Amino acid sequence: MPTSSMIAAVVEEENGPFVLRERARPEPAPGQVLVRIEASGTNPLDTKIRSGQAPHARQPLPATLGMDLSGTVVALGAGIDRFQVGDTVYGFAGGVGGRQGSHAQYGAFDERLLARKPASLSMQAASVLPLVVITAWEGLVDRAQVKAGQTVLIQGGAGGVGQVAVQIALARGAKVFATDFGDDLDYVRAMGAVAIDAKRDVASYVAEHTDGQGFDLVYDTVGGPVLDASFEAVRRFGHVVSCLGWGTHKLAPLSFKQATYSGVFTLQPLIADEGRAHFGDILDEARKLVETGKLSPRLDPRAFALEDLGPAYDAVLGTNGAPRQRGKIAITIS
Repeated sequence: MPTSSMIAAVVEEENGPFVLRERARPEPAPGQVLVRIEASGTNPLDTKIRSGQAPHARQPLPATLGMDLSGTVVALGAGIDRFQVGDTVYGFAGGVGGRQGSHAQYGAFDERLLARKPASLSMQAASVLPLVVITAWEGLVDRAQVKAGQTVLIQGGAGGVGQVAVQIALARGAKVFATDFGDDLDYVRAMGAVAIDAKRDVASYVAEHTDGQGFDLVYDTVGGPVLDASFEAVRRFGHVVSCLGWGTHKLAPLSFKQATYSGVFTLQPLIADEGRAHFGDILDEARKLVETGKLSPRLDPRAFALEDLGPAYDAVLGTNGAPRQRGKIAITIS
């Protein structure tokens, strides 16, 4: 295959198969770097885009999906000062807003959306971090300004955003509690949080763990009725954050407690080109946490290549007979 071309996985219609196509290798525009993509992360949102259930992502089909990536910089556009050819990077940089995603051999990406890859992580492990790290950080640090000594409840603590939120809150000195189910409660405990069975009545665990006062900060990563439960679980003058605040919810429980609420919409900088440099800054902070042993991604052990994207997406959702992911799924791209 000529060096001016590449292979990319393309979805041509809603719920359609991934088709490998030869495409022209992109050239980096000013402010962009060309990355040889070595691993691509997967997210539930990618599956929704594929099925046409995420209009807020504004990714018309046919398209190359994939928002998260890790790889090596192979060329620089004009005006690049953060990276050099040969740097290994990771980022949340495409796959929405009409931009090429990371399910391809190469991609030209805005340098502000990338950071140097944590040296201790494999390409696969690094590729599954960007979206969930940015989402967790924006909620806990940017919105709620989590502090040492606070009681923090993470709803869905073993999930993609949840497990990163647990680790960030612990790294910042909070006392962390997290809800989940079954075997995932063991993973929550292994991270250092107090595990709470999500099937329990909210009032019972609030009474047990906070003397009935409620948690200083609650981060909902599940949505729906769990967001309503979060309103119930927060203390007076506390704060609730959600990255899945869709739907209609009664705010009276918050009002009675004089508590506050923030929503996180991580796609905005990619869609509207607002605040992109902050994404790179967050990923730099995450790299420091990884390198000091305070953050480690939960990586599903199964191996998938670019031609295995269909089964990989099945595993993300647990459909077509595939066991659902236990940890995040990475795609190795050769």
